[in-house]
Amino acid sequence: MAQKRRRNILEQVKGYRFARSKKKRAAREAINHAQLHSFAHPKDKKNDFRRHFIVRINAALRPFEMKYSRFIAALAAKNVALDRKILATLAKDRPEAFAKVVEAVK
Repeated sequence: MAQKRRRNILEQVKGYRFARSKKKRAAREAINHAQLHSFAHPKDKKNDFRRHFIVRINAALRPFEMKYSRFIAALAAKNVALDRKILATLAKDRPEAFAKVVEAVK
């Protein structure tokens, strides 16, 4: 039973360095710390992507002589229901479609 438990713990830390991947006690500590830190990161990741989308949209708006904040306000005023992720994708992959959206809210 103890051997099975040890094997399961060491399987979870495969790829870790030094004692963390070989010794049960160090491995258990590494797992606990990894789980502790893994909780916060999805929210950080979501926030990072949102920032990335905003930068991408703002860069695409510059040729139209428009700022991001005014563009988002105009979208809200015209009741255009496109989120930042879709707008950033349009700006990157389909600039002609993005141009139509910008012209629609001007």
